[in-house]
Amino acid sequence: MKRLSYIMLTALMISSASVSAGVVMGGTRIVYPQNSKEVAFSVSNMESAVPYLIQSWVENDAEGKNRASPFIVTPPLFRLDPDQTNTLRIQYTGAPLPADRESVFWLDIKAIAPKPKESSNELQINVKSKFKIFYRPENLKGDAATAWQKVRFSTTQKGLEATNPTPYYVSFYRLSVSGHSIEQPGMIGPGETREWPVAASGSVTWSAINDFGAITATRSQPL
Repeated sequence: MKRLSYIMLTALMISSASVSAGVVMGGTRIVYPQNSKEVAFSVSNMESAVPYLIQSWVENDAEGKNRASPFIVTPPLFRLDPDQTNTLRIQYTGAPLPADRESVFWLDIKAIAPKPKESSNELQINVKSKFKIFYRPENLKGDAATAWQKVRFSTTQKGLEATNPTPYYVSFYRLSVSGHSIEQPGMIGPGETREWPVAASGSVTWSAINDFGAITATRSQPL
């Protein structure tokens, strides 16, 4: 049976414990305040004997795929030795972004395992993970910590509708209608309205993921 040479790319909360092996990141998301010169994001190799090549870059969301990203990452490519930690530094280039709401981007990190020797039975597995970057302008109205509480739900002919009246992104952790969970509810952007094709009646219950990757309390609203 072939032995897999593998990595575990686990997106951990900042305060959570490390895993026993693999490449581990220092958070699940990144908030980039407008007045910051840069933000840091750690990458750790928890292996005791295996080095990895780490490649990273920032890409736009789906709507901006054809535009250059307004962020650069340094170093974009480096060797991460066993039991070592390095820091990615993310810098905003100054390209124009909306000043009245958050913008979202994606930090891509690829961990490339060493190429196995020809005589071995190992398989090379490379893993890419994505992390949200929230660019947060100064003087936005309201509070990012409570934005998830402001989301309002209603019923439509198509199912459940949610409206986010805040200038912040809200990342749902759990969303259910009358006790029935909606799989992978995703996030809702500033001023956005989203719909889910589910039977919507009774009440809706939801929780979210905050700036630190922690899960909020649960909130309910009758429909």
